[in-house]
Amino acid sequence: MIEAILWDNDGVLVDTEKHYFAASREALARVEVELSAEDFRALSLGAGESVFRLARERGVGDAEIESLRNWRNRRYAELLAGRDCVLPGVRETLAALHGRVRMAVVTSSRREHFEIIHRRSGLLPHFEFCLVREDYRYSKPHPEPYLSALQRLALPAGACLVVEDSPRGLQAAQTAGLACLIIASPFSRPGDFHGARAVLQSCADVPAHLA
Repeated sequence: MIEAILWDNDGVLVDTEKHYFAASREALARVEVELSAEDFRALSLGAGESVFRLARERGVGDAEIESLRNWRNRRYAELLAGRDCVLPGVRETLAALHGRVRMAVVTSSRREHFEIIHRRSGLLPHFEFCLVREDYRYSKPHPEPYLSALQRLALPAGACLVVEDSPRGLQAAQTAGLACLIIASPFSRPGDFHGARAVLQSCADVPAHLA
């Protein structure tokens, strides 16, 4: 019996990955490094690595990379501001599940960006808590984010279900002993989701997997 659902944020609840990709691509272009969708998919969504590795491989120093990262974060915030990024069916699904099962968000998103995204989303009242990047030491694909959520819920892994969209999120969930559903986003769809409980077409398909 599933007692709690742990939701990823970007690509699952909200359509933000395209804006993060755009901001990252613009930042790298400032040092004449091209970021393709394939590189973004492999590094960010697959391995959980920084796309600025591409700049380091071209000889860009640590100080300049840190400056580029800060520029990217500011640009991403600009792209998010004022947008309703909630994916179709999410509001209805969360409303239907509210009160039936405990829910929380476990995301690699920085707190600043998470707050901008959900300033107008109306989704947060459905969740007991939200863990963002600043709430743990190691990001996905490390299991720490999900292990931290389990500890906070005081539930065993077998009583919880994860909803993710990326290979690195799936790996984090699996390493933490959690069953994982995948909602493949346009960026993550070509990824390897071996071991997922199911690959779904939309958020609306999640309730059917609670038994």
